[in-house]
Amino acid sequence: MSTRWSDPIAPEDVDISVDVAGLVMKNPVSLASGTAGYGPELSHAMDMSTLGGFVTKGIAVTPWEGNAPPRIAETSAGMLNAIGLQNVGLRAFLEHKTPYLRDLRASGVRVIVNVIGKTVDEYHRVAKGLRDCDAIDALELNISCPNIKEGGIAFGTDCVAAGEVTAATVEGSDKPVWVKLSPNVSDISSMGLACEENGAAALSVINTLVGLSIDLESRRPRLSIGKGGLSGPAIKPVALRMTDEVSRACSIPVVGMGGIWTATDALEFMVCGASAVQIGTANFVNPRTAEQVVQGMRQWCAERGVAKISDLVGTLQRK
Repeated sequence: MSTRWSDPIAPEDVDISVDVAGLVMKNPVSLASGTAGYGPELSHAMDMSTLGGFVTKGIAVTPWEGNAPPRIAETSAGMLNAIGLQNVGLRAFLEHKTPYLRDLRASGVRVIVNVIGKTVDEYHRVAKGLRDCDAIDALELNISCPNIKEGGIAFGTDCVAAGEVTAATVEGSDKPVWVKLSPNVSDISSMGLACEENGAAALSVINTLVGLSIDLESRRPRLSIGKGGLSGPAIKPVALRMTDEVSRACSIPVVGMGGIWTATDALEFMVCGASAVQIGTANFVNPRTAEQVVQGMRQWCAERGVAKISDLVGTLQRK
């Protein structure tokens, strides 16, 4: 695409649909895992049918209690969380959460289930347990959570381990598997390639950065376990850089996230190579952020004569 824009067109003439490894979404915007529960939690505050996709809170084989409070702390331009992947477990998810997700999917929203575990076998068992579930379209493999004491981060920082858990999940699943990459590595592209080589259909970039916040008066961490995952606008430059790197190194689609607050934020990720985006921390500040981002992306494209939003993907101009 040229650096010069075309004449404006009508917003309704902009095609904002995208294709993520064969999964066609009506627009590029999803809610990120862990920021809107299993869907109903945010449905009173926004029209969920306006989303291109929705990523559920992580699901494990059995319920996890998560970490003790306090487990959220506000920071400059962001937040730290140490929820610890609290979840209802596979059986309760299938029994109680899928009816809503089935209705959401019927409205045209793609449903992606985030999968978590502490061993390779646990990831495989969740994937196998979700087979034939008509309420979901894909799995997002969380190998990169920085605030649990076992599993997660270990898989997300070692190429061999990441490849092994990806292969096991792909083998167990009858749906496309996306892998959510950790930014807490020296070479995120190598991690992406390891996942691609073992069957990942797409890569979600990035999960939270490891951070620490303290209460100076007590000289104690503000989170119960000390460190936590940093998200929000503070991490956007890192997320953009890593989205660019992974999208150039890997041949499978990238789903970008990290500090997206506005339509221009989201479009920057697409220019850096993301086929779609996810919005997370902004949901806690303004639950209608995703709706506004979708509208803003369409308007931005219309004003610059961009007839198909996917034409922007990977168009970053380099000197």
